[in-house]
Amino acid sequence: MLKVGINGYGTIGKRVADAVAAQPDMTVVGVAKTQPNYEAHTAVQRGYPMYAAIPERAPLFAEAGIEIAGAVDELVAEADVVVDATPSGIGAENRELYEAHDTPALFQGGESADVVDVSFNARANFDAAGDADHVRVVSCNTTGLSRVIAPLQEEYGVEKVRATLVRRGGDPGQNTRGPINDILPNPISVPSHHGPDVQTIFADLDIDTMGLKVPATLMHVHALNVTLDERVTAAHVQALLEEENRLYVIPAGMGIDGVGKLKNFALDAGRPRGDLWENCIWGESIAVRGRDLYLFQAIHQESDVVPENVDAIRAVTGLEPQDASMRLTDDRLGVGISGDPAGFSDQRVSHADD
Repeated sequence: MLKVGINGYGTIGKRVADAVAAQPDMTVVGVAKTQPNYEAHTAVQRGYPMYAAIPERAPLFAEAGIEIAGAVDELVAEADVVVDATPSGIGAENRELYEAHDTPALFQGGESADVVDVSFNARANFDAAGDADHVRVVSCNTTGLSRVIAPLQEEYGVEKVRATLVRRGGDPGQNTRGPINDILPNPISVPSHHGPDVQTIFADLDIDTMGLKVPATLMHVHALNVTLDERVTAAHVQALLEEENRLYVIPAGMGIDGVGKLKNFALDAGRPRGDLWENCIWGESIAVRGRDLYLFQAIHQESDVVPENVDAIRAVTGLEPQDASMRLTDDRLGVGISGDPAGFSDQRVSHADD
């Protein structure tokens, strides 16, 4: 049983912890927090040993009624691998800690690609992370783009990708983010950072990206134009994408015409936290003109990288090869929307002290 530590128990960290706990070949040996907020209390209720990310703040946890198992360096020493889910920039500062304990570490997409040996997407470059000490699971948007590009490139070849990303202003809990009443080119210059980030996965890909920020918290939406190497039909592309477990092609009859209904769909289906781990592609939007493919997809920024973190753990440690890892991850989480889109249940979750 692989011992996994989670440094940072916020939007991504808490989801990764639950996903790891649901796997049959790994367990959560602890999570680290900087302060005893509501998420720290929830972690304890879920049975995760709590560690102080800032040792000097350990007394604050005791005052809040939270027993801690130690400081973050003890968690790193105990773990076989650490998932760093701290805010952007903090992961880079933590790298020295992981190196001191010779513990492999996974970082999130907010960190610079220069911090790590490999940027990772399970569908596109799983094997590249083998034996790496520091791996970066790319951002939610880069993950979403990579999942679509990989099968298109394999099946048809890709000449050029153009993507406009309409990005949420902040996550639901980020009440200091914006805009409140505006639509911002972000950045105004071209390309946005997303294209170069995708190139950390597909080094030779010709891709241009533009970004916007809007006053919403639910999801991102991508407008894609992909020039393929050969002529195909929209029906053939749709069939190809429907074969991908982490892509959900929304049927016309579902009546889902926006991300608000997508989130309601996830909540009604009983998805944990209303999460959508899959890219959600509107089937009606898939169109082909000559060699140009067009489509709209929605990306749930809080959760789409979660299965990628689980697969990255297996890739770094050699637990399973790509196909076996992705199948196991998807099965245990319930990834793949079909007849039962509910996702993983409490019965599948096992903690270190079970």
